Amino acid sequence: MLVLVAPGQGAQTPGFLTPWLDLPGVEDRLRAWSAAIDLDLIHYGTKADADEIRDTAVAQPLLVAASLVSARQLFATSEDFSRLVGAAAGHSVGELAAAALTGVLTEDEALGLVRKRGLAMAEAAAVTETGMAALLGGEQDVVLPHLEKLGLTPANVNGAGQIVAAGTAEQLAALAEDKPEGTRRVVPLKVAGAFHTVHMAPAVTALEEAVGQLTPAAPHTRYVSNKDGHVVTDGQDVVRRLVGQVANPVRWDLCMETFKELGVTGIIEASPGGTLVGIAKRALPGVKTLALKTPDDLDAARTLIAEHSAPAE
Repeated sequence: MLVLVAPGQGAQTPGFLTPWLDLPGVEDRLRAWSAAIDLDLIHYGTKADADEIRDTAVAQPLLVAASLVSARQLFATSEDFSRLVGAAAGHSVGELAAAALTGVLTEDEALGLVRKRGLAMAEAAAVTETGMAALLGGEQDVVLPHLEKLGLTPANVNGAGQIVAAGTAEQLAALAEDKPEGTRRVVPLKVAGAFHTVHMAPAVTALEEAVGQLTPAAPHTRYVSNKDGHVVTDGQDVVRRLVGQVANPVRWDLCMETFKELGVTGIIEASPGGTLVGIAKRALPGVKTLALKTPDDLDAARTLIAEHSAPAE
């Protein structure tokens, strides 16, 4: 069974969209989305530096656009996607891409919503200096109490020995000086706020207003939610979860447990892939993985699809 996943914020690197523009129709699609959301996706995906694309209001639409563009090179229609993919999920903002790929939202709706999400989260992040850091290694029952002691939130529980802490700059500095027992490294992330914490509560209110104009459809492919790893079959419920998730922890560990229960044998991560398949290699041994970094990876992805696709039940 094949699972497609979409990466979250921090996966972006300068120029990562450049090779995708050589493919037919990609530049036109990105220009249309850029005009619709008033953000030059082509500039930010090809010419902008690391600091520019670290901006939450830029990074989030850029990541969703990249995931959709790359996935559509493999699955030209929703029928292709539902026939070949057994389940889909996205990490944090990647959930917006997953919602579009599974038919809950149209691509245009997903880009419009992620633009509002990025702006609202950037505004919330500007109130207090906050950030996130990944803790590599360490046992969950040791790491979580330690974070609580420091006033930090386990914003992403990713599994495979990785937990992302979020909080104020002072709290993160204290963590760097006082790592939980068993933790090998604490790595600051390329994000501009404490996402998936109470610091993002104002963004939830803004998104609640934005989604009132949408008419989500039931997903045509299993949609696995960051909230609890559950397969969600109602479009309105998917959207409610997307909104609430902004201020609540991402449980990617539970998403992977669901993949395992569903019988996953292959995982493809949409562009800019790498982070999620890296976690999967540690958490789901034996599962074939592939990251769509550039169009050069498409042939290998098509081979993996042919080997691991089966009709969804």
